[in-house]
Amino acid sequence: MRLYGTERWRRLAKHQLRVEPLCATCLREGRVTAARVADHVEPWRGDINKFWLGKLQSLCERCHNSTKKDLERHGYDSTVGVDGFPLDPRHPIYRT
Repeated sequence: MRLYGTERWRRLAKHQLRVEPLCATCLREGRVTAARVADHVEPWRGDINKFWLGKLQSLCERCHNSTKKDLERHGYDSTVGVDGFPLDPRHPIYRT
């Protein structure tokens, strides 16, 4: 499906970035970074309704291409805080 190339998607993405111009992941980590990507919070995986109606978030390209992909691939975010420990409580280091 070539949904990302449609005019409807471009309008939706542009609106998302206008409403939330800063990267959501960077903000959670205490950084202020301009967002460039409108990202589906929950992967739509071929579900057309999730594509058009699912919640979006604004991300910078670094977070979209690394942090978000790791989260979808592994089920947890591997970002480490200033204390040296992973920020995501789902990280395997916290499993007993």
